[in-house]
Order: sequence, then C-alpha cells, then structure tokens
Amino acid sequence: MATIKQIRKLTDSKFVNLYYLEGENKKGHTSHYYVASRAKRLEDLKCNTKKNRADGVFIYSLYGEKRDKVVLVRQYRYSIDDYIYEFPAGLVEDGEDFHQAAVREMHEETGLDLKPISVKEGYEKPYFTTIGMTDESCATVYGYALGEITEKYQEENEEIEVVLADRGEVRRILEEEKVAVGCAFQLMHFIKDEDPFSFLES
Repeated sequence: MATIKQIRKLTDSKFVNLYYLEGENKKGHTSHYYVASRAKRLEDLKCNTKKNRADGVFIYSLYGEKRDKVVLVRQYRYSIDDYIYEFPAGLVEDGEDFHQAAVREMHEETGLDLKPISVKEGYEKPYFTTIGMTDESCATVYGYALGEITEKYQEENEEIEVVLADRGEVRRILEEEKVAVGCAFQLMHFIKDEDPFSFLES
C-alpha cells in the first residue's frame, strides 16, 4: 500500500481548503497530490483521522398528498458558470447530527419542513463524493417535505430556485438539463418505481 510522506496546508478558508500530499506507492514511485477538503486543520484530514464523518448531507424528499413529486433545487454554481439540478443539500455544522443538518438545510434552502424516515445505515451513511479530488463525504437523508416554498431563509450568496418535479418533469430534466450525479441516480429510481422509496425497505 502507498504511504504518505508529508502533508502541507496551502490555504486557510472557511468552507474548503487545499492540501499538498507527497506519497510513495509500493513500486517506489513518488506522487505529488492535491486534495480539497472541508477540514480546517491538517490533523482533521480523513487520511489522518481514518474516520468518515459526514461533511455534508443530501436530502431526497417526496412532496404532495400522493407523494408523487420530488423536491429539487436549480442552483447556480460558479464551477460551471451555469445552473444545475441537485437535491437540497448543505454542510453539517459542528456538534450537529447529519439528520439535524438535513432538517435545517431543507428549511433554509426551500422553506419546507422535512420529516425524515428511518432507513438502514447502508442507505444513509456518508459516501465519498469525488474521491479523486477531495476527501469530502456526504450522507443521504430520506423523507417527506411539507409546507410552502419560500426563498426568505436562503443565504445572500445563494442563487436557488426550488422545483417540485413530477415524473414527467424529472424525465425532461434528466434528458435536457445539467444534473448532479448522485441526484441523477436517485431520480432514475423516482421515474421507474411506483413507490420511489421501496428500495429502502429491501
């Protein structure tokens, strides 16, 4: 197995930082690697802690009396200079459980109230998002959304439109729009399964 020889922190930002790693693989080849991380300190990098605590949370929620709509956000992202469809999401704050984060973030981004459902750990535990670039991992919380949409709780730097999409609109979004990969896979379940959450019971 490869070994990490040294790590240097290159930035000091509130939400994400860049770290330089120098490593050597089992063939003796030296690698120079850059990792983006939510860790504020070098000792909090997951390559040091060996723990996978959720940095963020995705929220897959159904809406409506028939629970036949899914809650999405159409959000502007600087990295692509365009809008992309995603699930409501956000960072887990210090001292906060990711289920609590999901309820808070849903309300902040959409104005809706989330009623999480209990699922097996394998469906909600943190998974890594883009492991070639970052040690970030996100958990998924499933549930039902209630209430009325409002943008009044969104942060000033956010440019978010809330979308309640039925199966027809989801098909259109998948065919025509930019969609985050984790969201896209779940939306494929949504359009295929009569009960989109039936897979959670297996």
